Amino acid sequence: MPEQSALLLRKQLLELTKRPVQGFSAGLVDDSNVLVWEITIMDLQDPLYEGGIFKAELIFDKNYPLVPPEMIFKTKMYHPNVFPDGKVCISILHSPGEDKYGYEQASERWLPVHTVESIVVSVISMLMSPNDESPANVDAAKEWRENYPSYKKKVQRLTRDSADAW
Repeated sequence: MPEQSALLLRKQLLELTKRPVQGFSAGLVDDSNVLVWEITIMDLQDPLYEGGIFKAELIFDKNYPLVPPEMIFKTKMYHPNVFPDGKVCISILHSPGEDKYGYEQASERWLPVHTVESIVVSVISMLMSPNDESPANVDAAKEWRENYPSYKKKVQRLTRDSADAW
């Protein structure tokens, strides 16, 4: 792993330890591997997610910050922008440059200035404001659009389950 990536990630970890951010905590899954982080999202100010505790992993490429990390929820999620396997689909985690489909502008995609904090804050925002135009989970997007009460019931059940698991 390039030393620059490890140094940058360790610096971000130290910063988050010194100055925690409301709504999530972050740390290494294993102290010997700075490329895999455990993220815990909690205390969301949204009726769908209130009281939930959501675990995820942030997996960094050895060429970070030139290459975006991948974020995968370990807690079961039902959301238009989260694949059924838990992988998060959000513009800032898409490879830098132009979108070959023309859906996203280059400025919306990965930029090396993003940090663990900016990634997780963006994911929290995504949870509360889904983008159903380009869904990762088509069923969730369709239900969110066409039968919100049913969608809400499923998400709130998963939120309760997430809190019970911890």
